[in-house]
Amino acid sequence: MAEKILVKKYTNRRLYDTEKSAYITLNDMGQLIKKGRQIQVIDAKTKEDVTAFILTQIILEEARNKNILLPASVLHLIIRYGGALLEEFFENYFQQIIKTYLTYKSSMDEQFRQWIDVGMNLSEMTQKTLTRLTPFNSMLNRSEDNPAGGKENP
Repeated sequence: MAEKILVKKYTNRRLYDTEKSAYITLNDMGQLIKKGRQIQVIDAKTKEDVTAFILTQIILEEARNKNILLPASVLHLIIRYGGALLEEFFENYFQQIIKTYLTYKSSMDEQFRQWIDVGMNLSEMTQKTLTRLTPFNSMLNRSEDNPAGGKENP
């Protein structure tokens, strides 16, 4: 994976991609992240790392467009207990939960794909086997020269 993209955040809320030497939007940053890139955002004036804040803005912007991020009951809990408890949860558990879910989903997708492949092969084998085992096969394969079916006696 390529190095982190350094983005400078200016006081006018503009974001400057130092890799491409161009201004970018929150949506542009979201697309870069979806492609697997890592981003670090530094406040141009204070030199403070504001990456987490900007990434949160990206998530909230996407949630606003879809009109939901988290269920209201979860948002109530976040507001009620917020602060250190929430930070601890996200730091220690949430990232691992997402990674575990993605690993599990990937393995289940692969397993399902294998079942479909096996199912298709079984379907073909079953069809061939049934045609060989059909007791009425000789009647079904009669020829006009041999209306009784089966083999002709010499």
